[in-house]
Amino acid sequence: MQLDQLIDIRRELHQIPELGFEEYKTQTYLLSYIDTLPQERLTVETWRTGVFVHVKGTEGKRTIGYRADIDGLPLTETTGYPFSSIIEGRMHACGHDFHMTIALGALTRLAEQPPEDDILFLFQPAEEGPGGAEPMLASEPMKRMKPDIIFALHVAPELPVGTVTSRPGLLFANTSELFIDFKGVGGHAAFPHLTHDMGLAASTFVTHIQQIVARRMDPLDSAVITVGKIEAGTVQNIIAETARLEGTIRTLSPESMKLVKEEIEKIARGFEITHDCSISIDYGSTYHQVYNDREQVEAFQKVMNRLPYTFKEAPMAMTGEDFGYMLKEIPGFMFWLGVDSDAGLHQSSLMPKEEALVVGVDTVEQTLRSL
Repeated sequence: MQLDQLIDIRRELHQIPELGFEEYKTQTYLLSYIDTLPQERLTVETWRTGVFVHVKGTEGKRTIGYRADIDGLPLTETTGYPFSSIIEGRMHACGHDFHMTIALGALTRLAEQPPEDDILFLFQPAEEGPGGAEPMLASEPMKRMKPDIIFALHVAPELPVGTVTSRPGLLFANTSELFIDFKGVGGHAAFPHLTHDMGLAASTFVTHIQQIVARRMDPLDSAVITVGKIEAGTVQNIIAETARLEGTIRTLSPESMKLVKEEIEKIARGFEITHDCSISIDYGSTYHQVYNDREQVEAFQKVMNRLPYTFKEAPMAMTGEDFGYMLKEIPGFMFWLGVDSDAGLHQSSLMPKEEALVVGVDTVEQTLRSL
């Protein structure tokens, strides 16, 4: 496939971002495109809003899997693209339009010139939430076609086009959403003694949970607790009866995630007494760490050494990715693909350079043929 063809696909997909398990237009587009390819070696199955595509190899001694996530984010786009999102309040701000396009490009080449091994493409919904990898892994089609090796990519705005990075071992952190609701007694601002102020309770709670990382974590370990949203009250002269915190937890090990949650719950129990309120905690979507298999990363590096691109070792990141669930059961890896954008992931002005599409297709195709 030529760059102009990949650009056309990417721009069409960019216009129809949909949230997790709502990717109906996206699934229709993927199926329509796949239907244009030579079908002799393809088996296509749908699962919820996702798609499985099995490519029968010439020898088929094993199956290599490749995952591309397909959902968008609840974000209003500000790129100014002439091909901006046509779905209000939705945007492909994490590069999943790139991920799908690269998968379709690699699939096209493999359908036209079959590989030795069988290949399984997984177009996975709901990576951004509530999490599609774990249920897709448990699905009936996956049980029948489960690959022996699996890998995936993620665009990296901070890396130049032509640069690919990965590393053996931990690449992405364990992550968990965090939602905390406070319920007390509201009332007139002039009579605070008759109330239990949840604005005060919630804001104080934020400072207390930061002490978990400072004083409960091993200094040689790492964790992040971020509260990104605080809601309390209705108007300036009414003391808040309820409050809500929304945030995220990131850790470098499952054990540390367990510790952080236990400490948050201890603090909550204490706050219920000291602030005379009730507190409920919901951890939302929890993603397992992305832990790369050393043997597969070394094999991938050998592939990259044959391509006209730059391979570097990636640092660990507190990024979250539900692909970690697949790597928990299947040996494999994830890598970063440089796309050189001034704006970062999950920003409304993310503008990856489309020249990176060819780099991605070359890398994925040759890896699928060579692992």
